[in-house]
Amino acid sequence: MDKLLALRMFVGAVEAAGFSAAARQLGVATSSVTRTIDNLEAELGAALLNRSTRRVSVTEAGNAYYQHARDILAAVERADAAVADRGSEPSGQLRISVPVEFGRQIIAPRLPDFLQRYPRIELSMTLTDEVVDLQSERVDVSVRLGSLVVSADVISRTLGHFQRWLLASPDYLAAHPPIERPGDLLAHACLRFDYANGCPAWTFRQAGEEVRVDVQGRFKSNNADVLRRMALGGAGVVLLADWLVREDVDSGRLARLLAEQQINPGEAQASINALFLPNQRGSARVAAFLDWLEDLLQRH
Repeated sequence: MDKLLALRMFVGAVEAAGFSAAARQLGVATSSVTRTIDNLEAELGAALLNRSTRRVSVTEAGNAYYQHARDILAAVERADAAVADRGSEPSGQLRISVPVEFGRQIIAPRLPDFLQRYPRIELSMTLTDEVVDLQSERVDVSVRLGSLVVSADVISRTLGHFQRWLLASPDYLAAHPPIERPGDLLAHACLRFDYANGCPAWTFRQAGEEVRVDVQGRFKSNNADVLRRMALGGAGVVLLADWLVREDVDSGRLARLLAEQQINPGEAQASINALFLPNQRGSARVAAFLDWLEDLLQRH
């Protein structure tokens, strides 16, 4: 029995919660997955999976075996990548995770240039606004916005910075009281990010003076582009990253407010960071992507 293949099939069956789904992902017949896992269980003398007509579930022994098997497969991938990186040209698989709108608006339109520049790199990009566990999710690089991570477990590299702009549509501004100072926002409908730990106050700083405003409003979302579209529709005042709304401001679809203020100030609050594990420090693929992205952000 090919033990490495058996581990891949077993891990695939666990993560897909079924033999058929695992077989489709691996490009093999369902019977091959079933037979291989049966042989694996026979060799180990333990049941790894509970079978039913609808799905499979992991036994206690199977869960313990799955944790080790996943680590083994990840180690094999890292070993393959280390050898691939010894070549004169960056090559091999590169898995990146980026925030949804940053990936859609900034990175994705320019990725053809990266792939053309590095023809031997195979790129997989996941869009998520959730915090990613690099180790368990086997991600090489995670791009994070607005938070500088300090940890002994990961390496953080700052690639660029952005500003947060306060905005509203001309129609909204024409129908509501003027906004001349941060406190005026208390009389306005504010479109807010829906964070897991609530909606933090908006902080303004000018000439060394800092003001926190507990803005209110009837609409929240965890997606920046949804908030942008609500603002374009005249639903209220919004606080968004400059890279997302620059074209709207230039075209007059949105008006920038209190431009003299630093909003949510602090370098860590407006930084674009790349996180990767220490074992990726010498990876040519990772270095190529980070250098490319840093250059892109400087030009954007």
